[in-house]
Amino acid sequence: MAEPSARPGPGPDYSPSGPAPGRHPHANQQYARPLTGNGYVPAGPPAPAPQQPVQPPQPKGRNVVRSSLLMGAGSLVSRITGFGRTVVISAAIGAGLLGNSYTTAQYFPQMIYELVLGGVFASIIMPLFVKAHKNDPDGGDAFAQRLLTLAALVLGAAALLVTLCAPLIARAMAEPSQYGLVTEFSYLMLPALLLYGLFAVLSGVLNSREHFGAPMWVPIINNLVVITVGAAFFLLYTRDAVPGPGGELFATADQVTNGMILLLGGGTTAGVLIQVLCLAPALRRAGFRWRLRFDFKALPLRDIRRMAAWTLLFVVANQIAVMAVIKVANAASGNAADDQFVPGTTVYNNAYLMMMMAHGIVAVSVITALMPRMTRAADDRRWSELTEHLSSGIRLASFLLVPIAAAFIALHEPIALAIFQWGAYDHTMAVATGQALLMVGVVLMPFSVSQLQIYAFYAQTDTRTVGLFNLPVIAIRIGGYLLAFAFLPLEWVVVGLLAANGVSYLVSLLLSMSLLRKRVGLLGMRKTASGLVRTGAAALIAGGAAYAGWLAWPDVSGSKLGQLGAAIVLGTALLGVYLAACLVFRVTEMASLQATVRARLRR
Repeated sequence: MAEPSARPGPGPDYSPSGPAPGRHPHANQQYARPLTGNGYVPAGPPAPAPQQPVQPPQPKGRNVVRSSLLMGAGSLVSRITGFGRTVVISAAIGAGLLGNSYTTAQYFPQMIYELVLGGVFASIIMPLFVKAHKNDPDGGDAFAQRLLTLAALVLGAAALLVTLCAPLIARAMAEPSQYGLVTEFSYLMLPALLLYGLFAVLSGVLNSREHFGAPMWVPIINNLVVITVGAAFFLLYTRDAVPGPGGELFATADQVTNGMILLLGGGTTAGVLIQVLCLAPALRRAGFRWRLRFDFKALPLRDIRRMAAWTLLFVVANQIAVMAVIKVANAASGNAADDQFVPGTTVYNNAYLMMMMAHGIVAVSVITALMPRMTRAADDRRWSELTEHLSSGIRLASFLLVPIAAAFIALHEPIALAIFQWGAYDHTMAVATGQALLMVGVVLMPFSVSQLQIYAFYAQTDTRTVGLFNLPVIAIRIGGYLLAFAFLPLEWVVVGLLAANGVSYLVSLLLSMSLLRKRVGLLGMRKTASGLVRTGAAALIAGGAAYAGWLAWPDVSGSKLGQLGAAIVLGTALLGVYLAACLVFRVTEMASLQATVRARLRR
């Protein structure tokens, strides 16, 4: 595949705020001078009495460090409260009919959120905000106001349309026994599409003005709102609920009242609404006021579409796979006998969340630190430097992720029991989640390494290659879902779905590695493989010791304190053995960690 000759970017006539004035001899007189600035040096005769461009303050070193610490702390707290939200909701509604229906209804707005935030705004709109704020005389206010107005109109229409189509969406993603519940939940939760989109755009406005705190911390408020909703549901309904014949709470749709649906669905959407409203004080401090502007022709819509097309292809393909996995997980639980629990969407989602937490805390942090260096190296075509950054990033992420993967594999049962066995989420559901967590431990490393390699393409501003090679990966993933449903017993389908994910991650890893090697040369994989072998051997020893300890541990199925103690003690022991083994095997990252600790202690 041909290597891009230069970083794609705007031409001389391009401005984030719109076309530069005076470029064409027959332009309308009303565009004889810039209304908001064009992001670059204006062409043609200067306008009378021009105002000095507003120059945003340049971040000082201390401010950058403070912002980084603020974002890091906010990200960690957000992930912790987000995980707490999942645990509380799971305890309130369980992993049966009600839990699977709620999770299914919640997936569609989350999918659109990923499509908008993960696709267009994160990779395309944010750089335009930064340029407009830097170069426009009004600090990019007009550009942001136009885009916000357009986003509100488009997302509002989309939210109305998909809400009206709630019954069709339920039939596409749910089983017949769930249609009614998923439809009713969707009527309450699909309007959040508008709110998610506005949050994404408003966060871009704040980030472009060097205000990072609110977009990072405000989602915590959303998590706390939903935690409150889950706690209220537990106190009002779960605590006094009568189990069905199979011991499951809310096993049939007629046991779910309108009040339950209103509390769960309305409370979840209320959390997103409060999340958006809480950005208002930060926007005022940043000096931004939103007023409606309908002069959309001044927006570079054609350029946005061109730049976003391949990123959207990547995100859309992944969301198709999400729809497929939810449909198959619901089908597995929907085909179970009346008195049999079969893991479905909720168990899959909880196990997948554990993987994303580990990846987010470790690998995303590594990616964030490496991307500026990789991008600069790619700009200057210093391919050996780019590959060295990539190799060091993979080794560092592996050093940190391998013991987590080992814990998921060796201690899947005590971890799942300690975290999930609460309230309506009974012992059987927690054990099933542990079995899924074991598979998460197997697929965690291929997923994180493949994501690190994908960002090497993004450093070259090459979204096209990623979009294209992702298509066969998604096809393999969906094929794996269908095979898991066709050939595995129903109670093992969710584990098979996670295994299908793992196969697709491995294919993505191998494809991206092959394409990168053809483009930039050797990737230093011999050194990386040597590090992986050493950390893998250390994790094998540590995981084996922890699993032996779990086998010798007393029965804790009926003791929450015993479950927590087993998970904490054995997890700590696993980490200690892993670090000791890394010292013995002379793992490079372990030596660096030792040097850092010694330097800190000498201060």
